[in-house]
Amino acid sequence: MPRSKEFTPEDDALLAELGVEKTPATKASRTPREQRIIAGFEEIQRFVTENGRTPQHGEERGIFERLYAERLNRIRQQEESRNLLAPLDNQGLLADSIEDVEAPIDQLDDDALLAELGVTESSSDIEQLQYVRTAAEKRAAEEIASRQTCPDFAKFQPLFEQVQDELDGGIRETRPFELKAEIEPGRYFIVGGHKAYVASKSEVFTNAQGRRDARLRVVFDNGTESNMLMRSLQRALHKDKTSRRIMEATDGPLFAGSTDRGDVATGTIYVLRSRSEDPYIARNREILHKIGVTDTSVKQRIAGARLQPTFLMADVDVVATYKLYYINRIRLERLIHRVFAPARLHMKIMDRFGNPVAPREWFLVPLHVIDLAVEKIKDGTLVDYVYEPEKAALTLR
Repeated sequence: MPRSKEFTPEDDALLAELGVEKTPATKASRTPREQRIIAGFEEIQRFVTENGRTPQHGEERGIFERLYAERLNRIRQQEESRNLLAPLDNQGLLADSIEDVEAPIDQLDDDALLAELGVTESSSDIEQLQYVRTAAEKRAAEEIASRQTCPDFAKFQPLFEQVQDELDGGIRETRPFELKAEIEPGRYFIVGGHKAYVASKSEVFTNAQGRRDARLRVVFDNGTESNMLMRSLQRALHKDKTSRRIMEATDGPLFAGSTDRGDVATGTIYVLRSRSEDPYIARNREILHKIGVTDTSVKQRIAGARLQPTFLMADVDVVATYKLYYINRIRLERLIHRVFAPARLHMKIMDRFGNPVAPREWFLVPLHVIDLAVEKIKDGTLVDYVYEPEKAALTLR
């Protein structure tokens, strides 16, 4: 094979005479590794331009922000990368101090990091993915989904029924969830289409990200419960566009010096017992009472009782009446039913047409407790009490 020949000055002159320019051979400007480093840095720069800040670590951050934060952290630690990128760093990203890595992943490349975060690349441009849940969102969803059967749901079911009654009656209202500070024991929320009751809350602790958190027992109205973190419930409430906070009950004034819409000059609280021969009703007849408020005569109110599911499809006996003046009948009845909700009768009665109906105004409460409740209505303190069936007594809330 003939040896290659270098150009001599005479050759240069001949080439020039022929109109041919000699172009020096070009060196490969960047190695594949350098090109990858530069491309990765440019993605970080675009993030900073679009968001006005450097990418941050944290499981509540988006998956690509976490990727960029880790990538920038590695670049700052590598002298070779800093020297390569210095001429391109018009945002001063390399001059910032090196951040602490949030997890032991500093040795992973981008592909390995994405795999660690639960993402697989399915296209040439990974950022074409429309949405990838953060690890925190995944954990929150898992905690919401991993509910267990609530073993003592019978204790909570009357509370949910009471809340629904108060929502229907306007005593309670809902509003959009706003702050994690709203998540406290005794409060109700709507999330994922279910009412959720915060039954208990453990001691507050600081999590791995330096944020305050606590373990909750959350009971749902479908008979399940979840031992979840407060921040998991918070994320679920924020993510669910239909979530709501159920506000506390407001009874409003029961008594007034003048009548208004819904007010009557006089009202009667009536207490009834059923003559039904149903075995359960007969067995509990002495403590099973219907409690209501009417602005008509009690006799008129109970006419035709045996034909009405609200009277358990049976005749009734009037065992007590209490007349009050200048009361808001609707609010008074709601208050009484709220106080005695834990003792509400849970039974379905077939109406005349064979349809099941669940009466709402029957309670397993001794008559002497009802007498005491009326006294507390008169002195305006019943709003501060709740009935405890286990003790058969009114106790302060």
